[in-house]
Amino acid sequence: MGQHPLSQLRRYDAGAISRYYHYRPWKALWRSLQIVLSFAGFFIGLKLDVWWHREERNRLKRAAQLRETLTRLGPTFIKVGQALSTRPDLVRKDFLDELVKLQDQLPPFPTETAFSIIEQELDRSLDEVYSLISPEPVAAASLGQVYRARLYSGEEVAVKVQRPDLLPILTLDLYLLRWAASWMAPWLPLNLGHDLTLVVDEFGTKLFEEIDYLNEARNAEKFATNFHNDPTVKVPAIYWRYSSRRVLTLEWIHGFKLTDVERIREAGLDSDALIEIGVTSGLRQLLEFGFFHADPHPGNLFAMAPHCNVDGSQGSANQVSAQMAYIDFGMMDQLEESAKETLVDAVVHLVNKDYKELAQDFVKLGFLTPDTDICPIIPALEEVLGDVMGKNVRDFNFKTITDRFSELMYEYPFRLPAKFALIIRSLVTQEGLALTLNPEFKIVDVAYPYIAKRLLKGESPELRRRLIEVLFKDGKFQWQRLENLIAIARTDEQFDLLPTAQLGLQYLLSDEGKYLRRQLLIALTEDDRLHTAEVQRLWELIKDDLQPARLFNAAIGALAGTSNAKSSPLLPFALTFINRGA
Repeated sequence: MGQHPLSQLRRYDAGAISRYYHYRPWKALWRSLQIVLSFAGFFIGLKLDVWWHREERNRLKRAAQLRETLTRLGPTFIKVGQALSTRPDLVRKDFLDELVKLQDQLPPFPTETAFSIIEQELDRSLDEVYSLISPEPVAAASLGQVYRARLYSGEEVAVKVQRPDLLPILTLDLYLLRWAASWMAPWLPLNLGHDLTLVVDEFGTKLFEEIDYLNEARNAEKFATNFHNDPTVKVPAIYWRYSSRRVLTLEWIHGFKLTDVERIREAGLDSDALIEIGVTSGLRQLLEFGFFHADPHPGNLFAMAPHCNVDGSQGSANQVSAQMAYIDFGMMDQLEESAKETLVDAVVHLVNKDYKELAQDFVKLGFLTPDTDICPIIPALEEVLGDVMGKNVRDFNFKTITDRFSELMYEYPFRLPAKFALIIRSLVTQEGLALTLNPEFKIVDVAYPYIAKRLLKGESPELRRRLIEVLFKDGKFQWQRLENLIAIARTDEQFDLLPTAQLGLQYLLSDEGKYLRRQLLIALTEDDRLHTAEVQRLWELIKDDLQPARLFNAAIGALAGTSNAKSSPLLPFALTFINRGA
């Protein structure tokens, strides 16, 4: 065990793998025969069903046969099946239902082998590490399996053990997949914008990251740091002393899978609260942190009662109605700052129905090449996305958008960058889990308030610039958009408008807010009239949130925090607004 030359690889290296198997063609040939013969039975069965007109009768049988074939071929093909299980645009529903079982309904390897790996990796006997450990695994996945155990210090833990001889299996399959991709690419109707082998390389890179449990542990701690002030998101603690590249010991999570709707209801957990946690945490991963969980399948997300595993020092048990626990941080990805900003831009341009700017956002994100003529694409975007922000806004969902874009990708030179394939997979999967908990769920009910709050708070110069883009169109202030943003943000009961108003006033009175001050003064007096009706309507919308005493204190704080407040031309307007509240 561990003596295979490629077992020393720490990162995916297509060149090293190719050189090794180039001089060992018999290994590649034997594995190729196994793969071809395994799939031959499946494809022959499909063809016979067509010839003998029994497709409907054998649908479930063929779906199960595909799952069993992938399982029999081992970890690499199980991971491929898992990726396909979240692609309803590529795989029909009966196959999807079977492929979902690949997430956590897999045959385990012998416990004796697992215990031997633990002792070898931790360099001590099992009895020295754990006071108690389950005799059989509680879950088995494609790359490893999990045991429930207890440390001598009393903590209940999950012990994740990697499957034996994993690297030789993965490297051989990746070598064959890459070889097949190189000659199959010209025959496939795919618009990737690059060589299909790069897709295999991306897959290989992620697989190598997944099988390094120390990398997973670092990912978990980084994820936990991002959400350290959010009591609704739980990340299991890592026990570094009892972890290695192939063994990971982490805090045991007491909860229920998000797909176990009956147990969630029995526990009295608020399913709508769980949905909000999932959607909001997903948006924060993408738009705030840029570090996101790329594999949020049902086996990796748990619903928890608020009293379970909550840090009492934060007093969060009394503040939240449910918690969501993320586990398995092997497949993570990082979004660059420029991509995060462009995503927010894209949302703003979608809100404004500015499809020319939206097309340019797609160029920046890599969906279109820089030399693409976007002129014919602009009307296509308007046709596809025109009603997304219109009267049917509550019918918006990621699945609808991905379905519509799949049509565009064949008509126009769109491509799907590998990173965004992971993002789309993550969003569609989380949306699917939300619909499992509540079939009437509308993602916009959570996503809109979150985005509106971020824009209104304007926590960074970039977000403040984007807020100005939303509020002004063709040089004119859009009173209705401001009202809509506030109304949408206030649908979140936890949103406090006062701190946002204070930040807004402080920004207005600062040097940075000079442009907005000028534009607001113009907006208040444009068309040769004072827009008192708009101001009154806005006041009626927000007055319940801005109690006189709190409003006065917030205004004084904003004025005190701004060095040039006294010289600001908006000072009389600000004081008038305060007096109105008082």
